[in-house]
Amino acid sequence: MDLIVKHFNELSTNELYEILKTRSEIFVVEQDCVYQDLDDKDQDAIHVFCWNGAGRVAGCLRVFWKDHDESAGVTQIGRVVTLEHGKGIGGQILHKGVEIAKEQFKAKKIYLEAQEYAIGYYATEGFEVVSDVFMEDGIPHVKMERKL
Repeated sequence: MDLIVKHFNELSTNELYEILKTRSEIFVVEQDCVYQDLDDKDQDAIHVFCWNGAGRVAGCLRVFWKDHDESAGVTQIGRVVTLEHGKGIGGQILHKGVEIAKEQFKAKKIYLEAQEYAIGYYATEGFEVVSDVFMEDGIPHVKMERKL
């Protein structure tokens, strides 16, 4: 599987469409969660994604400066999603996202908000829970961090 890494400005119209389509299919339709996916963070993000054999984005995430504040040295990983489960796609894109935070952003720390059921997934990349469970769009989440 080839991972593609592009800043928002480098994405083709088709790539952006397919990323948003996959995010909507999982976060809105599959998880039955009505929320505003387009949050003005994509434009400042590096996007990691891959294609499947059917021409769909099989998995994606984005990495960006948390709160648009580069001086704090904290990046955020978000909108982590896989269309195809059990194939290792999620682990590969998460690993690449951490690598980008380290190498391209030179971050001191990575922050993310994980759905509670996915704590173990993020823990495999060294993330630790730093909050109590909270509800986000009707789904239990926790804040997680990884120091670099």
